[in-house]
Amino acid sequence: MTAALPLLRDDGCRSARAAPAPVIAELAVDALIAEARLTPKPALVDERGSGAHRDLDLDTMLRSAHALHPTFLAIARAASGVAPSQALRERLARIGREGEAAMLRATGGSNAHRGAIWIVGLLCAGAAMHAPGDSEAICASAACIARYDDRFAPASAKASHGARVTARFRVAGARGEAREGFPHALRMGLPALADARRRGLSDTHARLDALVAIMASLDDTCLLHRGGMEALAVAKDGARCVIDHGGLAHAAGRAALARLDADLLALNASPGGAADLLAATLFLDSLGQSS
Repeated sequence: MTAALPLLRDDGCRSARAAPAPVIAELAVDALIAEARLTPKPALVDERGSGAHRDLDLDTMLRSAHALHPTFLAIARAASGVAPSQALRERLARIGREGEAAMLRATGGSNAHRGAIWIVGLLCAGAAMHAPGDSEAICASAACIARYDDRFAPASAKASHGARVTARFRVAGARGEAREGFPHALRMGLPALADARRRGLSDTHARLDALVAIMASLDDTCLLHRGGMEALAVAKDGARCVIDHGGLAHAAGRAALARLDADLLALNASPGGAADLLAATLFLDSLGQSS
């Protein structure tokens, strides 16, 4: 299958050839699977168990990830060879809502990847517009799409946990993260991943270091929903402690991660927003490696 044709971006520059839509979709699903399987994550579903979640386990997460392949494929195809626009934003929103329905069918009603449909889905659109290794351009175009409003969004979208938490605590949330160009993936997750690899860490430790770097900064709406400002402070402070102790390369860093896990479990709070942004980081990283 041939790659998408170059397109005219808003800045008037033509992009290099993007990856084919099937490749983009496959890498997106792989990123969700890699995030789910990464172990040990603090209070999140992983190979050990369900973390702070009662309605999710690893098998459910994997079923959800596989169920989203058609969604990511449709998003990439819709965005191939075009520029960000209101029409594209609303077309992708319809595809995303269909993907959410497929996710809920696959999980028996559990919300495994609602945030990832938005975050990784937008990045799939950006990936369909630019060369696979151009993470900056991919994130910029995805952000441009996100800045358009979805005029046909159902009223329930304004009553979601994320929307309520964003308004109550005045944080950016997933929508703000996207509109700002995914800074926690681009400026924190990817650099942490690259730095860990330069130091010779395993993929597991490198990915955990990337997750911790995201957690140390992110105003995670999942934590705020489950445990308020206390849970967010525990997560940020605990993640910084892991970093201060040298990260996963050092025994002290691994011990700090274990303490963070226990502290968040005691609060029944899970950093789901950071997990979605780790998946975004892994997706961008895999795109770069495929180029």
